[in-house]
Amino acid sequence: MSITRSLLTSVALLPLLAACQVYTGKPEGPPPATRLQGQVQVENGQLVFTPCQEQRRFVLVDGYTTGIEREVMQLGRDGQSSLFADLAGRLGGSQGQGSDGRFEVSQIYRLQGEGHGCDDLNFKRLALRASGNEPFWQLEVGNKGLVLNRPDQEPLALPYLEEQLPDGRLSFSSEANGQRLDLWVAPQRCVDGMNGAVNHLSAELRLDGQVLRGCAHFGAMRN
Repeated sequence: MSITRSLLTSVALLPLLAACQVYTGKPEGPPPATRLQGQVQVENGQLVFTPCQEQRRFVLVDGYTTGIEREVMQLGRDGQSSLFADLAGRLGGSQGQGSDGRFEVSQIYRLQGEGHGCDDLNFKRLALRASGNEPFWQLEVGNKGLVLNRPDQEPLALPYLEEQLPDGRLSFSSEANGQRLDLWVAPQRCVDGMNGAVNHLSAELRLDGQVLRGCAHFGAMRN
């Protein structure tokens, strides 16, 4: 009887062993987004994206309600035939003749018709760039500190403290050389009032009691 019970037990365990062999761990999530910079133009009613220093061409597809088509058309009304774009998304298969595939956009970091684009030499060394107008100011944050640029003044380089805030907001502060500087950025669509450039962050700079507002975007050091 003990031999019979042993055989029955072994047979009952077979499905469980098979199930353990089939299970391969946690299910894989979607592949990470790819961030690319390049030129966007309209061709035959489609948005075509060419990455910087490349010959490949991708048809842009808005799969995440980013409004990429609306944004491009809005900037294009100012006579810009080609725009610089800093985008994140997923690359897909071929969209037919004349393209090397599709780029399904999930995030617009920056879209502009003027200013530095693919020839921006500082981009790879930046974590964040913020700027505003009236009066003009620009603040660049990198791994060696932050630099504040203003017209008719020497660049001001300062160490800084970064703080992560709720809802994806960030704070950068510095108190050195007798000056107090605070920069707050928030994940919010922001349009430059001077050139129409679209950024994914809004910015507020407080410098010695003066409040200056503008837009910001991440550099290559941060996604």
